[in-house]
Amino acid sequence: MARNITPRKENYSQWYLDVIKAAELADYAPVRGCMVIRPTGYSIWENVQAKFDAEFKKTGHVNAYFPLLIPYSFLRKEAEHVEGFAPECATVTHAGGEELEEPYAVRPTSETVIGYMYSKWIHSWRDLPVLINQWANVMRWEKRPRLFLRTSEFLWQEGHTAHETEQEAHEETLRMLEVYRRTIENELAIPVTAGEKTAGERFPGAVATYTCEAMMSDTRALQAGTSHFFGQNFAKAFEIQYQNREGELAYCWTTSWGVSTRLIGALIMVHSDDDGLIVPPRIAPVKAAILPISKDESVAANDILPKAKELSAKLDEELGGMFTKVDTDFHARPGDRFFAHLQRGVPLRLELGEKDIATGTVRIVRRDTGEKLDVKNEAVIPTVKKLLDDIQANMFERAKAFREANTHDAGSYDELKAIIEEKGGFVRAYFGGTPEDETRIREETGATPRCILPGDNRGKCIITGQDNARLTIFAKAY
Repeated sequence: MARNITPRKENYSQWYLDVIKAAELADYAPVRGCMVIRPTGYSIWENVQAKFDAEFKKTGHVNAYFPLLIPYSFLRKEAEHVEGFAPECATVTHAGGEELEEPYAVRPTSETVIGYMYSKWIHSWRDLPVLINQWANVMRWEKRPRLFLRTSEFLWQEGHTAHETEQEAHEETLRMLEVYRRTIENELAIPVTAGEKTAGERFPGAVATYTCEAMMSDTRALQAGTSHFFGQNFAKAFEIQYQNREGELAYCWTTSWGVSTRLIGALIMVHSDDDGLIVPPRIAPVKAAILPISKDESVAANDILPKAKELSAKLDEELGGMFTKVDTDFHARPGDRFFAHLQRGVPLRLELGEKDIATGTVRIVRRDTGEKLDVKNEAVIPTVKKLLDDIQANMFERAKAFREANTHDAGSYDELKAIIEEKGGFVRAYFGGTPEDETRIREETGATPRCILPGDNRGKCIITGQDNARLTIFAKAY
């Protein structure tokens, strides 16, 4: 067990912060609620970004960029939207030494300014659909910040699309939800439950919100990504009209969808342990660390290092990128060198010492299980490739098994309360209540409805007793 990391069972919140510090992922900024993402953390985000960006482009989306500052009057145009975001907005009232005629909001999200631009760009049904995404930063003034999970400024992507018909827009909403689900599971090895948000949890201004919910290792839920069907709400607020096929003016149907750097927080809490970070191979900045080792520093530097560099070059060529790192910290003890890579979550550690050179082998150590293998030189490359696939699969299956073991069913409200109190985790129950009922549940249990499960599974609502309620997951959440 690492001395610089508080055990999870002792203090989960401190464990989380200790892992971030030990792995050098981020640090607190001088501005309250903001963070500095350090190179290791940012390289993970770059890899996450690349995975999602490639998937977006496969579905025909293109990237653009919109301003950081939004006229405050724009936010007032969509009543639910401004009500939802006004408390979190940071506002610019002065610039150039003068008071501005109109204050600007630092974007909490970009629906309003993008809606304004779409009203200028869209004129005919031939202009549709518009499929645009932007990678940006946003600001939502956070009262209780936590690195990656809730910070006043964070990085994300936000897709915004406009469509000719309601059906096309709704299909887009669900298509992007599936892109999120598939990418989070396949690349981050995080199992998620995808479904629709209840009315009380819906995005401000949306007709319907869909979500990917993940279970953290303390059994709490975390919203990993959302996709919103806006209907014509924002189109009417910003006059996004076009001439339809009959020659008449009609309002567009719009959507929005986003994921953020909170995915790094999810990654930490789903996969890591009391020794530090564990990163899935597909998004790991360094997939294998290669350590030349000798009691004689000159031997390590002059005799073993060239062989380590040669192995690194061959692995990078096979893996299709700069995915290995040769450790040259010969001044440090081997144990300290091992632990540095372990705490940063590097999936594989390859040890190359004098005995290994003599026997023509390399010792390979897995981060996820700690398993050690002595592998012949000629088998190292295929073994590394297979192990990376095995680690990716094992991390997903391990997280999925944990989620299933901590998912329960409640047939009544009293049973739901008891499970939340005694066990935690995800609780499935039939629910068809109002936002006021959701508030009551949150106040009495600390849990919220995370999502309505897909399918036509219906039953008696645990709150109202009425039939035809939908099967819903409840949980305490970040």
